[in-house]
Amino acid sequence: MRASATSPIALNKALRRFRRERRGSAVVEFALVAPLFFVMLFAIMETALMFFAAQVLETGTQDSSRLMLTNQAQNASMLQSDFETNLCDRVKLMFNCGPSSGANGITVMVKSYPAGTDIPAADLVDPITSGVFTGASSYVLPTPGSTVLIRTFYKWPLFVTQLGYNLANLGRNTASPQRLLASTAVFRVEPNGS
Repeated sequence: MRASATSPIALNKALRRFRRERRGSAVVEFALVAPLFFVMLFAIMETALMFFAAQVLETGTQDSSRLMLTNQAQNASMLQSDFETNLCDRVKLMFNCGPSSGANGITVMVKSYPAGTDIPAADLVDPITSGVFTGASSYVLPTPGSTVLIRTFYKWPLFVTQLGYNLANLGRNTASPQRLLASTAVFRVEPNGS
């Protein structure tokens, strides 16, 4: 018996049928475009969520700083832990903070300066050095009439960054990239009316 061989004519017919066939082309096109589409979609969602979280931190910082502006914190002899708890209660919708959050919690810096004194440039520097957060908590309860600087920081975890869209400014090329969210409030404490 003779082995069946594919003739050039049959092969040409099969290739022409394959070229004319349109069934399944949408699936192939979707398979080519879908990964890029979903990467862009998740990058947009992550960026929007990060900006929303930054606004929540900004609003919480401003609201908590009013306690010092209006002498409520001073009259209650508010400790650093009390101030941080107040701030965490305001932002807990978006942030993991409080005593059980460990190193991922909100870092609060509260500094007070005598009235008429400029804020030193050293207190306003970027707390990131070589991709590492170098800021530390500090807390000074201000006196009436003094100028107060409150800075809050949170290390926001990023996920889409690992797919090439890199917003990280902490741990940029590590397995856990983060974006440092920051908020600042500067004000002069009201004179004590009591």
